[in-house]
Amino acid sequence: MKAVSRPSRSGDPATPPRRAGYSFNWVGRIGLGVILFWGLVAIFGPALAPYPPGEIVDWDYFSPMSADYWLGTDYLGRDMFSRILMGARYTVGIALVAVTLACTGGVVLGMVAAVIGGWFDMILSRLLDAFNGIPSLLFGLVAVAAVGSSIPVLVLTLAAIYLPGSYRFARALAVNINTMDFVTVARARGEGTPYLIAREIFPNILGPVLADLGLRFVFIVLVLSGLSFLGLGVQPPNADWGALVRENIEGLSLGAPAVIFPSITIATLTISVNMFIDNLPTKIRDRS
Repeated sequence: MKAVSRPSRSGDPATPPRRAGYSFNWVGRIGLGVILFWGLVAIFGPALAPYPPGEIVDWDYFSPMSADYWLGTDYLGRDMFSRILMGARYTVGIALVAVTLACTGGVVLGMVAAVIGGWFDMILSRLLDAFNGIPSLLFGLVAVAAVGSSIPVLVLTLAAIYLPGSYRFARALAVNINTMDFVTVARARGEGTPYLIAREIFPNILGPVLADLGLRFVFIVLVLSGLSFLGLGVQPPNADWGALVRENIEGLSLGAPAVIFPSITIATLTISVNMFIDNLPTKIRDRS
């Protein structure tokens, strides 16, 4: 008996079936690969460093790359490869915690303001708008200089800088969703604010929020590097990548790898995040 092929749901029997899942192009894959690489370096890198990051291993400062010192030495004769591995933990770790706090607080406040509306929305929006008018680097300089530089202070300062922007972005998305029919129906049947936020609004803004989180992560890395370059970031003997650039800036005229490679690491991290965000995976529906 001759087998009869089933037509696809689309009505076109010639249309090949497609698996459900996510797909993104090679640019996004490269960006994701670099992000995962630096994430693994931040977790495991310091434990695999060939030398203690703060130990002077060579009396020849700004020495070139060699079999013993893969990325040369810094201005004190410390192994740069080990210090870059250590700096990855501070740069990626501080930026990740700060952007998580900023986006979590901003998204929650934005959705609550959009659903409640009224005077709560107006007062909160005006306060955060005023705060958002302060230049980010200037606020960071004032806050760190006044309180002192430490890891908790840096995290809270960076989170405070980018919370208003995250709030405005999430609120704009939530306001649009809040006017749609399915939200009106949920409100008419007596659902409260927590239900509307968790079940109706948040799932529909999750994609743009994740893209915004990635962009703010890049901004936080750059601001953190700028603060460290000015001497107000991670303090010695520890160092993030921005501090490594500042420490070894005198070697730039010598072409020392001690100042070149920390700059490259900052560039690769920020560019890879942008590559991934610009090519976020899109859903492929099952057409079989």
